[in-house]
Amino acid sequence: MISKTLSSFAVSTAVVLGGLTAATAEELSFAHFVPPAHTLTASVVEPLADSLAADTNGELTVRVYPGGELGKGPLEQYVRVVQGVADIVWGLPGYTSSQFEKTMIAEMPGAIPDGVSGYTAIWRAYPMLEKEFPATKPLALWTSEPNVFIMKDHDIRTPADVAGLKIRVAGSTSAAVVEALGGTPVQMPAGDIYNALQTGLIDGVITGSSAIGDFKLDEVANSYTLGAPLGTLTFYVVMNQARYDGLTDPEKAAIDKVAGEVLSKSAEDAWNAKADQVIEGLRADSKVTVIDLDDAQAAAFGDVTLPVTEALLENIDGGADVLAAMRGE
Repeated sequence: MISKTLSSFAVSTAVVLGGLTAATAEELSFAHFVPPAHTLTASVVEPLADSLAADTNGELTVRVYPGGELGKGPLEQYVRVVQGVADIVWGLPGYTSSQFEKTMIAEMPGAIPDGVSGYTAIWRAYPMLEKEFPATKPLALWTSEPNVFIMKDHDIRTPADVAGLKIRVAGSTSAAVVEALGGTPVQMPAGDIYNALQTGLIDGVITGSSAIGDFKLDEVANSYTLGAPLGTLTFYVVMNQARYDGLTDPEKAAIDKVAGEVLSKSAEDAWNAKADQVIEGLRADSKVTVIDLDDAQAAAFGDVTLPVTEALLENIDGGADVLAAMRGE
């Protein structure tokens, strides 16, 4: 089948957008559930495809299936790659939180110290996380920019402002934070947020500010609160292990060269850059409210959210050791 969705985006010469690859080339399918214009394309798809093509003289290529072409459910991404529906997938551990309880320690409020990249922390601890990724080879693992409040018709300045509100979350970590703040967590895929916020099914969202641009949430939200310790999100790009094992040694070497911290850094840097761009745009928009918490206000949130991290760690076998490894202790 020829992928049609990316034709207008020209991801790279290494990504197959139409036609057939050469008979001798090995093609890897990459499935995800977001539009081609999402930050994922430039930060992960392009670097991966370009690197593989360059290091194999075009013999190893990537065909992308965006927007759920190989299956609409974001929650099924990991199963999709294990079953061989796609060779590579992108997903969020939070969508299937019970599988990734140790990996998601990186999401917890205060878990990653200032000055430490999320991807660095995750890869430091990866030997302790490996069992959470059965039958796959992780190509990239990283965290988002800090989570923020994205609200419709509600200004959040104190923890009390969250009480009684319905807040969309991406996984169990954010859900625990919202519950501690007195809100009601509502879990749903990112693609459903726009309509839920527009129709009042939810009052707001806790997620990274890059999502405001990637999912056009600025069209329906009108108040944003920055600076509360709400943690981050984690992401993975994984490859079917058997598919990797079946490649030639030069092809494996090409994947190994870009996989790990190299591709993870590209992704995390892009998420942070997108977040900065979005926030700059919000500040210039007189029709919305951007609330920058001062130190005292942020500390008031921390008094509620940081103990959530301690409580969650107590219920994870070896959780304290994973956190210490992430912090480089």
